[in-house]
Amino acid sequence: MPSAESMQAPVCLVENSNGELIVNQEALRILTSITKPVVVVAIVGLYRTGKSYLMNRLAGKNKGFSLGSTVQSHTKGIWMWCVPHPRRSDHTLVLLDTEGLEDPEKVNQNREILLP
Repeated sequence: MPSAESMQAPVCLVENSNGELIVNQEALRILTSITKPVVVVAIVGLYRTGKSYLMNRLAGKNKGFSLGSTVQSHTKGIWMWCVPHPRRSDHTLVLLDTEGLEDPEKVNQNREILLP
């Protein structure tokens, strides 16, 4: 299991499985392993508006959160990437990238997170 300090890429925190949202236990273990103070940045907005691109920039990377190349939505669920804070070495930056709102291809617009 990777720790928050060693994450090389984002992991899915909340999976979109058959129209239901389920917390990924591996991602939850990563979050609970964090011992430093945490700064959380989450992004929400319409689908295909650059949310994942912005989160990669906040992580200081060109790659990381997956980017789509079509007009269809790409991110599904909620993805998490824990990286060192760029200005405070004693903090962890937790980036949360969400699937886009108002995607016409979504089957179920009413979602609930199912906790273990």
